[in-house]
Amino acid sequence: MPSELSSPTFNDLARQEALCQPIYEPGKPIDDVARELGLDPTTIIKLASNENPLGPSPRAVEAGCKAMGDIRLYPDGGCCELRRRLAERLELGADQVILGNGSNEIIELLGHVFLTPGDEVVMGTPAFVVYKLVTLLFGARPVEVGLTDYRHDLGRMADAVTGQTKLIFLPSPNNPTGTANTQDEIEAFVLSLPQSVVFVFDEAYAEYLDRPPDLRPLIAAGRKVVCLRTFSKIYGLAGLRVGYGYGSVELIALLNRVRQPFNLNAVAQATAVAALDDNGHREHCRLSNQKGLVQISEAFKRLGLEHIPSVANFVTVRVGDGRGFFQALQEVGVVVRPMEGYGMANWIRVTVGTYDENERLLAELEKLTELAR
Repeated sequence: MPSELSSPTFNDLARQEALCQPIYEPGKPIDDVARELGLDPTTIIKLASNENPLGPSPRAVEAGCKAMGDIRLYPDGGCCELRRRLAERLELGADQVILGNGSNEIIELLGHVFLTPGDEVVMGTPAFVVYKLVTLLFGARPVEVGLTDYRHDLGRMADAVTGQTKLIFLPSPNNPTGTANTQDEIEAFVLSLPQSVVFVFDEAYAEYLDRPPDLRPLIAAGRKVVCLRTFSKIYGLAGLRVGYGYGSVELIALLNRVRQPFNLNAVAQATAVAALDDNGHREHCRLSNQKGLVQISEAFKRLGLEHIPSVANFVTVRVGDGRGFFQALQEVGVVVRPMEGYGMANWIRVTVGTYDENERLLAELEKLTELAR
């Protein structure tokens, strides 16, 4: 037997891509903030992770609680009922829909299917950091294209495509800027791409738009397109991690080949089905968010704070010392998101909360802004 001194460490045995993988920093949970700062958790508001402040549909909660009665059984490994409901809503076949443990899992499945060392993945920057994390995990090279006026510059992204490009990610609305590209822009961009490239359209915030882009005609026409959505945002199910994708039968079958069985638990499936059916709650959340965007944006203008006009459920605002403002707000029980991880050290991102939560955030920001002047 080799001695302990001569034995390789876990790091020695690990893939280089895993050792070099950046760490994703999520928004801090309320309980953690309360413990660290000695605050009453009931007085803390979290406006850091773009969650729905109104929460899920009561019908969804009821369905989830009912599903708890059968958790001794494995979940439906094919998510048949939820896929059927989504397919009906999308006017697609059920074999064109895949469910994931959040849309993050589907992004990783795309990596499993398509990425090998030496491949390239085109993405905007700043954008959702998981695109880059998954690219690096599979040994591929992220090709980052800077935004123009805080929007994805599709012309520059098209110019970045090479013979090594496998995937292109476009989130619209974009996180962390809240900006969106138009239907015509996206269609023209997709049609300009070589058929050797898979276009990944991330629609995590699409339900907040009055008229989100519709790429189903491009899918029907045989373009290599896959669209991603989530129940974590407007549906208020972030804690259950339900995401889905849709595309051609061939593409979805490939993703299912690398998907783990039972990747979506039974409670999540039942809750998502009921949430999907509650159109009234979803519309109420959308309209409430629109009012909150106006409330926050007008206050930023009054305070003289530059912000990026957003169509999502958050606003990114320049405050000067982003980390300092984040810490100061956290100390008074208001949790926001610092942006240095996105190359925006002077900014913070704030989720649209309820009216009262927004007012509290704005009052604390006004105090800090006055102190900083």
